Amino acid sequence: MSDATPSQPTSETADFSAMTRDIAEVPAVEVIVTVAVNLMSAAAVKLGLTEEGDTYKDLDEARKLIHALAGLLDAGATEISSFHAAPLRDGLKSLQLAFREASLVPDEPGQGPGEKYTGPVFG
Repeated sequence: MSDATPSQPTSETADFSAMTRDIAEVPAVEVIVTVAVNLMSAAAVKLGLTEEGDTYKDLDEARKLIHALAGLLDAGATEISSFHAAPLRDGLKSLQLAFREASLVPDEPGQGPGEKYTGPVFG
């Protein structure tokens, strides 16, 4: 046996408990929408659509983010109301179109990021 005394809760574990308690109070729809908005924002940065322009542009990363967003919206469509889903789908389509415009060699219709879930996106 060890003579070690049980450790006191650190501020890190206390913060985790508070975060767990806080997130338990958040409706699932709000969590899904927040994640979707974060994916949209990150994709916009990777597409060079921010004030910094091409500083952070990375189309490979943008493709992954857009694809993940499309998958989330496809999977969550029945779980979130059209009130939440419609603007997210519009944002997704805008990102898909921006990706197509930014690509030097555009994907074939239906092969762009997220189009597996949304179908072909045309301008």
